[in-house]
Amino acid sequence: MKAKKQKNKVALITGLTGQDGSYLAELLLNKGYIVHGIIRRASTFNTQRVDHILRDHHKKDLQFFGHYGDLADGNTIRKLIYSIEPDEIYNLGAQSHVRVSFDIPEYTANITGLGTLRVLEAIKDYQEKTGKKVKYYQASSSEMFGSSPPPQNENTIFKPRSPYGCAKVFAYHATINYREAYGIFACNGILFNHESPRRGETFVTRKITRGIARITAGLDKKIYLGNLEARRDWGYAPEYMEAAWMMLQQPKPNDYVIGTGESHSIKDFLRIAFKEAGLGNYKKYIEIDHAYYRPTEVHDLIADTTKAKKILGWKPKTNFEQLVKIMLEHDLRNHGLDERAKNIKLS
Repeated sequence: MKAKKQKNKVALITGLTGQDGSYLAELLLNKGYIVHGIIRRASTFNTQRVDHILRDHHKKDLQFFGHYGDLADGNTIRKLIYSIEPDEIYNLGAQSHVRVSFDIPEYTANITGLGTLRVLEAIKDYQEKTGKKVKYYQASSSEMFGSSPPPQNENTIFKPRSPYGCAKVFAYHATINYREAYGIFACNGILFNHESPRRGETFVTRKITRGIARITAGLDKKIYLGNLEARRDWGYAPEYMEAAWMMLQQPKPNDYVIGTGESHSIKDFLRIAFKEAGLGNYKKYIEIDHAYYRPTEVHDLIADTTKAKKILGWKPKTNFEQLVKIMLEHDLRNHGLDERAKNIKLS
């Protein structure tokens, strides 16, 4: 008797064009998924991170689809879910820049907070009307912990210090509420800072590595930064997307902290990056601009990943120094500095 061919899983990703969305799309495609992603309409091209996997939509074997949409538009999200019939939904979309959230708090709350509610409500409606189950991943953030002392785990009290952190706390609790009230398989991945060469250029880690490349190329003389004392638990983004996928493969939904368990300051990042670039002491190239300070600061974040290690079997593979080198090497090559990049030993 011929075995029945297994149907490809279908996934929908919000925030497809961001750092995390692009890595998750690659991961799922490699696992045989049919991947749909929401692209926010803009007047400039914003698909650079996924251009290498976008293909002609006329091809019959296409496994990857982009759809225009927005977390502010619940109707479009609802229609997409009904037409795509996803097995899994990964909500990675957000206004995710913490400093900017102080400037546009209402927009941040609408997209990062209420956007989550719109997706959850659409899933609830879809499941009730079709009887089909959807697994849901919510991209929660270590910024929710705010001023709670480290290390932070799933039982640590949330004390957010920004509109972004507050919006993420709302989204986190909405996810749990819909899980308990309506039986949705919904998980919160409380991801600590995760970086890569695809990190946005206004985020401090990428700002540093890109700035070093521009200084080395003779394009700039300084990098302007804010609080250098802030400490974060920094990991490698592709590995964190694997953890997100693993959460939805478990028999029961749950919430997990994901991080490295190590804390490093922005000064630590600067020391390693400038040393690897052969520029010496970073202090000659850094100017402090108080415009980059936050009205309320998160001083130290360290992940306690005991639960993720025990249940998911997940642990980070890339350490802090390797992460800095990966990002620096990419930005040096991106600025035509291949010889400099060759001197960086990534292993």
